[in-house]
Amino acid sequence: MLPSPPQVAAPPPPPSSDEDFFSTASTSTSSDSKPQSPSPTPLSHLPQIPIVWPDDGALSASWVADLMQAFEWASRTLPPSELPSVLPVAVFDKLVLTASKILHKEPNCVRIDENSGLNSDCRVVVVGDVHGQLHDVLFLLRNAGFPADDRFFVFNGDYVDRGAWGLEVFLLLLAWKVLMPHRVFLLRGNHESKYCTSVYGFEKEVLVKYGDNGKHVYRKCLGCFEGLPLASIIAGQVYTAHGGLFRGTIITPSKRSKKKNRKVLHNPEVNSLILGSFEELAKARRSVLDPPWEGQNLIPGDILWSDPSMSPGLSPNTERGIGLLYGPDCTEEFLKKYNLKLVIRSHEGPDARDKRPDFGGMDVGYTVDHIVESGKLITLFSAPDYPQFQATEERYKNKGAYIVLEPPNFDTPIFHSFEAVTPRPKVNPYYDFEDVIDSDEELDLVSMVPDSGLQQHAAA
Repeated sequence: MLPSPPQVAAPPPPPSSDEDFFSTASTSTSSDSKPQSPSPTPLSHLPQIPIVWPDDGALSASWVADLMQAFEWASRTLPPSELPSVLPVAVFDKLVLTASKILHKEPNCVRIDENSGLNSDCRVVVVGDVHGQLHDVLFLLRNAGFPADDRFFVFNGDYVDRGAWGLEVFLLLLAWKVLMPHRVFLLRGNHESKYCTSVYGFEKEVLVKYGDNGKHVYRKCLGCFEGLPLASIIAGQVYTAHGGLFRGTIITPSKRSKKKNRKVLHNPEVNSLILGSFEELAKARRSVLDPPWEGQNLIPGDILWSDPSMSPGLSPNTERGIGLLYGPDCTEEFLKKYNLKLVIRSHEGPDARDKRPDFGGMDVGYTVDHIVESGKLITLFSAPDYPQFQATEERYKNKGAYIVLEPPNFDTPIFHSFEAVTPRPKVNPYYDFEDVIDSDEELDLVSMVPDSGLQQHAAA
């Protein structure tokens, strides 16, 4: 028999309105306050298990609250294979289908401005990689304050892999997206791909949790990944994307001067790389399971995989085998051209930064990587004590962080660092963390494109 929540006479009634529910969220107001050491949050009321899809298909704040509490309870009480007793596959299907329809209609770069309800009473919370660390995500939401009419959220991708609860994290964020589609924005990370999820644990996690329905659930998640937008612009001042900047398409005139005969170079030589434009970003095809590293559709791969560099210029990211390295001059050019003040990207945790001595470590959940005349480029990482499963005896013990952007200009980041929720429930990893590469280096490009003629791996 499955464990069940302890019986009580009557759980507290659900919130009477969205406002009542959101008003219970705790918020942090000081960027220089001491980092907190969170502990598991007791349930405010017992969730209804199994979760049932509303008859009218309309999610409520109390439904999302029940989902979060059910996931938290199950993570500490049930074996992973019993997740369908909490969230039946039929409810999973309804949630993912509803969210996918919303996501696929959004542009490649979502804009959060006065046209979407951003005003002088609002705040925008930006979140970096969370990597399946459910309990830290729940703490972050409670600490920052849940999404509300005056509180926007932008998530910079990498919801899954490495951590043991990637599926729960992704689904609870989809639930928030369905509940508040114009206040919650979910961008894609490089781990929202077929290749990464097959290497770093998410695929196996889903198969373990949903058993005979596991392949179906995994396919639905991959389809949803394809719909995630690639970037955001906040208040016309802040650009966010998982990896950051991206290349443009170079057009070189042919010997004939007629416009129709000009040549378009999609995979140019190193010395001809240029920064891309928002017009090019808008036209990129994001609905690919694995962004290509060659050919005509390079912008998605650049946005998801690229890294900043201290060396000037644009160059291929040979360490990762896909994407670019971009220097401070590129950040300045991008900010100045589009009258922006900040680039907030993610993509690099403490393991990646441990191998880049020319950059700051990820000890407090963020680094300021480029300071240029027009503004700054920031790397934001929101998974504390990462990775959850670590092969080395000494852990990084990094803090996670999120950023709050406030009116009137929304261009001054307020950093909030936090420590991991402890203790984490004991659970087995879903990937061979002792042998797998730590920080997405040396990609096996052959496996990303089945039956390709490529015979060798990208070199680090």
